[in-house]
Amino acid sequence: KMGKKGEQVQQNVNCCRYFALSFNKGRMSKLEVQIVTVETEVFEVMQAHLSARMNGDIERVKASYAEDWSDDKGYTKNSLKDWHLSSAIGNSKLDISIDFRTVEVVVEGHNAHISPIRIDTLKGRTSQKYHLRKETDGVWRIVYTQVVDWESVPMDDETQALKDEIDRTAMVVRSHREKLLRDRWRPGYHFVAPEGVAMPFDPNGAIYWKGRYHLFYIFQDKRFGKKSDHWGHISSTDLFHWRHHTTGLLEGMYSGNCFLDERGRPTICYHQVGKGNSIAVALDDNLDEWEKIASNPITPKTAEGSSTHEKYRSWDPFAWQVDGCYYAIFGGEHPAVAKSKTLDGEWNYVGDLFAHGVDGVSSQEDVSCAELFRLGDRDVLLCISHRLGCRYYLGEWKNEQFYPESHAQMSWTDNIFFAPETLLDNRNRRIMWAWILDLSDIRARFDSGWSGVMSLPRVISRGSDRGAEGGLNIEVAEEIEKLRYQPVRLEDFEVLADTDVVLEGVTGNSLEISFTMEISGATECGLKVCVSPDGEEQTSIAFAPKQGTLSIDTNKSGPIGTPKDIEVAPFSLDENEALELRVFVDKSVIEVFANKRQALVRRIYPERNDSLGVSFFSKGRDTRVSNFRSWNISPSNPY
Repeated sequence: KMGKKGEQVQQNVNCCRYFALSFNKGRMSKLEVQIVTVETEVFEVMQAHLSARMNGDIERVKASYAEDWSDDKGYTKNSLKDWHLSSAIGNSKLDISIDFRTVEVVVEGHNAHISPIRIDTLKGRTSQKYHLRKETDGVWRIVYTQVVDWESVPMDDETQALKDEIDRTAMVVRSHREKLLRDRWRPGYHFVAPEGVAMPFDPNGAIYWKGRYHLFYIFQDKRFGKKSDHWGHISSTDLFHWRHHTTGLLEGMYSGNCFLDERGRPTICYHQVGKGNSIAVALDDNLDEWEKIASNPITPKTAEGSSTHEKYRSWDPFAWQVDGCYYAIFGGEHPAVAKSKTLDGEWNYVGDLFAHGVDGVSSQEDVSCAELFRLGDRDVLLCISHRLGCRYYLGEWKNEQFYPESHAQMSWTDNIFFAPETLLDNRNRRIMWAWILDLSDIRARFDSGWSGVMSLPRVISRGSDRGAEGGLNIEVAEEIEKLRYQPVRLEDFEVLADTDVVLEGVTGNSLEISFTMEISGATECGLKVCVSPDGEEQTSIAFAPKQGTLSIDTNKSGPIGTPKDIEVAPFSLDENEALELRVFVDKSVIEVFANKRQALVRRIYPERNDSLGVSFFSKGRDTRVSNFRSWNISPSNPY
């Protein structure tokens, strides 16, 4: 250690010798060197070089450089000035400390390098690496000098250790971020898990509060020594650009909702793993701090032999407050209702949630992730079953029960559209999200470093009852229009029967496409996206009028191991009604919205980089395409 204080430091270097060095205002004395080796020779050359610089011996400094010496700043031996080579400027000695304690000498034949040599001044610290060559006269000379690290402030050992730890953490975070950014299938404008694999990734606790949309989501880690579920927290003013909050809802947090208590405070009802359905109240307007009430759980206790024993499960609750009373739906295979006069009071079992059944829906179909809200002239019970995925009932809540009138699904072939969550905003819009499950080879998701995607925010409202299509209007929140760029508008055109019309200038994997099709007797017609030039890869979106179906076919969307199925939803047109489609492509997510009353979702994993094309098709008869518009959609996720 060479410094103005004359420290003496002893350190094992290269496992072959011990040494300590001291500088004092440019004066150096060798204190100890043991076991002469080639490494020692190289080390002593560097001692001599630095000693000469500290003592202002310019000729000796120059002699230590090879004729072809250069450094990483572009200097050569001939371009150096005397003041570059000295530790003094004019008659003023610089306050310099040189630290050899961390150096390693590596010799490979007639070449060697020594690093890092730390050089401290009042302006900060640089760590340098010197490359040396043993020349024909048997002398080791420096051939290249490079800076391998630097700090912009003076450092001591404690500060350097802290900074090194910061750098290591930043490197891990940066490396993960870069990996996510390189992932060709990671969506850009759908909200995705910010890190890691989240299974489940249910949206929960959504609320519009003090001018911001707040959304919570389930994720897992082992911060308490065992794997546990927590609620991540994000907020936004535009539904697409999200700000992450600290995690204030920890350990065993499962599905639940957010509502206002009688005092107007945001309050959540959720399932606490291992304890039962529970309540927590927000302590601040950012919704960062929460207090789980002392009387948790709220699940009424029963004993074998009692009239209510095993009448309900403590599972996936949904709570609300009305007319001075609190109600909660307890989900599961036998959904029930509980109530209490106060949040922290005694909660009592009321009875079954359903007053009666609905044709075509089993009474044993579980009701999980429940939501109950008013839309127009009906109450809506939105939920999942683990067999069917997302679904909803229209009916009426009265006399402390739900009276269902109709039932419709929002997922058909499988249950990948899952775990719905809604809120009511300041514009009286009912906005909905759901978790889009990832059903590709799970090892591939582990390789990518993440899993967890939310649907686009959907605005749902009451529509006309249309049998199997249900009775909801479904649209994408208009805020997505702020992400549009590079618009394309095409004049009306014909799609001839049994041909594909490739759209020139409309390509990409981050798109919104909107158009109208006049069916005119075609047996099937629609759009293909993510199409390779030879058609080897493609995803087909088709309307079949006679069958009354709308579908997304992923059988050619990607290679073996990626989803190979057809999502088929009920959908029909009125007489003289045209097909109006909005199609959203976001890397590995396809969402399709038809005539504002049906919506489908699929995951796709195209392997080819050129699977970016868009084309139309029509079978049996010609169809006419009008009002065609498309846009690229700017990513709103930070990475």
